[in-house]
Amino acid sequence: MVAVTGAATGVGRLLVQRLAAPEGSIRAREIIAIDQEFADLRDVTWRIADVCDPGLVSRLEGIDVLVHTADDRSLDTKPARRREHNILAAQTVLTAAAASGVPRVVLVTSSMVYGATPDNPVPLPEDSGRLSDNSEGLMGDFAAVEELAERARRAHPGLTVTVVRPAPLVGPELDTLLSRHFAAPRLLTVKGHEQHWQFCHEDDLASALAFCALNGVTGRDGVVAVASEGTLTQGEVEAIAEMKHFEVTANLAFGAVRRLHQARITPAAAGEIKFLVYPCVVDCTSLREAGWKPTHDGESTLRVLLESSRGKHAIAGRTLGRKEATITAAAGAAGAAAATIGTVAAIRHLRKRGKG
Repeated sequence: MVAVTGAATGVGRLLVQRLAAPEGSIRAREIIAIDQEFADLRDVTWRIADVCDPGLVSRLEGIDVLVHTADDRSLDTKPARRREHNILAAQTVLTAAAASGVPRVVLVTSSMVYGATPDNPVPLPEDSGRLSDNSEGLMGDFAAVEELAERARRAHPGLTVTVVRPAPLVGPELDTLLSRHFAAPRLLTVKGHEQHWQFCHEDDLASALAFCALNGVTGRDGVVAVASEGTLTQGEVEAIAEMKHFEVTANLAFGAVRRLHQARITPAAAGEIKFLVYPCVVDCTSLREAGWKPTHDGESTLRVLLESSRGKHAIAGRTLGRKEATITAAAGAAGAAAATIGTVAAIRHLRKRGKG
């Protein structure tokens, strides 16, 4: 019996649909959908529960595998509130699973925990070390959740905890730092460094989670990385996207973003911008050796990303309104660096006037 938290929306919903109509011969005996409200999904049993409520333990009877997808990854949620939810939800899920005798829990974090650095090998081994991060960005959330997983393994020897780390997620309705990056006038690059891109289509993540749940894939040291097939160079991405880049020094890029983030002008922390300019490509060994294959490749996933960004405007991780976008476009005629400066000035001006 497989249970999925966050089953009503997002990746949780995709996972429940995948479990209810598996491509292979292996399927769950019963699928338990856990959320705070019902959704129009067939062939599942609903158990209404709040993943942050200790009462969740009463909803886990008979569960063999619990896949937790009820996290908050929104750039629009206040960082402190998002961190509180993500930690409390993971902690409650792990504690309730151990108390009710669930033998296996699957958590979803991100390949961001590997860190993005200019000297990262391409690809990184899946069992590479995780960076410790206490920043208020999503990377810090994921690091905190993985620390909880490590503690749970030590505290509950009978509980197997698998952490699935997807590459940057792409989907038609997803609003992420990545999608906002491709909604900018040009793509930011750091002088002297070549970016390599790896994506994960949300359908491939749902497929990988189902594969792990039904086939018992736990990965090396309890870690499983997942991505769509193949990687793309910066030049290939620019050719497919029909976009140009603008190049700045690392100090200018990260220093500017740090100041914008501190002023609450952009939700992107400086550490998160590194994933847009430095490589973080993982080899996904466990799933590949177990026989799982993605259905999307890097180019097709990038095209989904581009379509989801069409008609939107953003810069430095901030979605722009009509007036901000107009000023950005005007500044862009003088160059991408000017567009960035013009946008920042516009944002500050509009915020002061109460129109931002």
